[in-house]
Amino acid sequence: MPLSGREQTFDNPAGASPPAVSTLPGLGGTGLSRLSTLGIGVSLDLPGQHAKFESKPLGKDLRITGTPTVRAHVTSTREDAVLFAKVYDVGPGGKQQVLPSQLVAPVRVENARQGKDVELRLPAIDHEVQKGHRLRLVLASTDLGYASPVEPAKYTVSLKGDLTVPTAAGVKTAAAPLPSWVWWLPAAGAVIALGLLITGRRRSTAPAPDPALAEVPLQITDLTKRYAKSADRYAVRDVSFRVEKGQVLGLLGPNGAGKTTTLRMLMGLIRPDAGEIRVFGQAIRPGAPVLSRVGAFVEGAGFLPHLSGRENLELYWKATGRPAEDAHLTEALEIAGLGDALSRAVRTYSQGMRQRLAIAQAMLGLPDLLILDEPTNGLDPPQIREMREVMIRYARGGRTVIVSSHLLAEVEQTCTHLVVMDRGRLVQAGPVAEIIGSGDTLLVGLARDISDPLVEKIAALPGVASAVRADDGLLARLDGTPEAGAARLLPELVRLDVPVESMGPHRRLEDAFLTLIGGTA
Repeated sequence: MPLSGREQTFDNPAGASPPAVSTLPGLGGTGLSRLSTLGIGVSLDLPGQHAKFESKPLGKDLRITGTPTVRAHVTSTREDAVLFAKVYDVGPGGKQQVLPSQLVAPVRVENARQGKDVELRLPAIDHEVQKGHRLRLVLASTDLGYASPVEPAKYTVSLKGDLTVPTAAGVKTAAAPLPSWVWWLPAAGAVIALGLLITGRRRSTAPAPDPALAEVPLQITDLTKRYAKSADRYAVRDVSFRVEKGQVLGLLGPNGAGKTTTLRMLMGLIRPDAGEIRVFGQAIRPGAPVLSRVGAFVEGAGFLPHLSGRENLELYWKATGRPAEDAHLTEALEIAGLGDALSRAVRTYSQGMRQRLAIAQAMLGLPDLLILDEPTNGLDPPQIREMREVMIRYARGGRTVIVSSHLLAEVEQTCTHLVVMDRGRLVQAGPVAEIIGSGDTLLVGLARDISDPLVEKIAALPGVASAVRADDGLLARLDGTPEAGAARLLPELVRLDVPVESMGPHRRLEDAFLTLIGGTA
């Protein structure tokens, strides 16, 4: 079979990518090879990565049975050349191209830098080529089904003879029938898809809204989430608490306490195993409409690095499908405080700048419930103070803020209420003043400094466990409650001529937190 085609040069790309396609890995070649008997094939040769040579249209039907061969001259810019040889059956006009049995022959040509003649043995096939069709010989530098040299190279190929095609005129081979799965698999897929659609809709049916909670930003009841593939290990277990309008709630707990898991369930990102979350009376589920009233910054935000900060915020808001005027973009940008950096690409931002942009993104639309996970990470002290004031002002406007943070001093100054979790369980919930003020230590304010012997006398008084100096005066740890202890201690201090100026319960949030989770202050 004479083939036409001049000498051709093509590339082996660096990394051998993208590769040519002769079959689809993972699907197997049997079904595809049978489909090729019906004129259906899967193949792709990339421009600039192959050479091709074609015969004239056949004057009669031709059955190829055996291994076609051709002699070629191959030159490479590297020592060796790796080629993938294949013969196509090309229909009239070149519109239909079939690779018989999806077969390709890999060939390594050694010492090809100076040019070398080589006989190429193509795959053995049994294929009938109809009258009017052409044979196309393709020599490609890559193939998806094989490993190719990763170093870039150029190959130059020319033919040194005709394509030799073995035939067996007396052999009549019936085409193998298509496997049964070709017929039943599409129908089975349609049935399964319909079943999933019906059951999915059934599962996603949300409980009815609770009118009694329509003005309550958040109500969590018996929330439970097990670890994956575990029946008795819980990330969150039987957690219940309620958040009201105007509150800044601090969610506290050591690593592994279940804080982030709780927030992810609150956002509808993961499903709880038991319990219920309601936001303004609406049950939370993935895609729940009430989530449009929630702004969140959980576990970092993802931005397109090549876009500016402003473009990222605008693109995010467009993705919500809500009107541009509802974004309150100006207020959010004031919160971010990025100035001229808003017009720069996000990839040039520092960690603190990304953090501020993420918080501004969470505040787009001025949501009624704002959830911030470690919002002060990467911020310097002035920015932390500014963020504290932003959250307090935001809640004073009738909205609600939930903040998870490990900076206890900031939580103490910012939050009005606390939820403390440990090992997936709720330890305590309530106002900050109530949790901090439940300690056993009194702060005694002094009008002037006192001597060490006098401090030792105070520590030896009945009902006093210890007494130590502090920046604000004297810290006296009592055996009983501060209220009862203060009534007994004050007369004793007067008797000892201690210059008492004030007296009241004293405990830092850190002390209360460590006590609640079983640590030591």
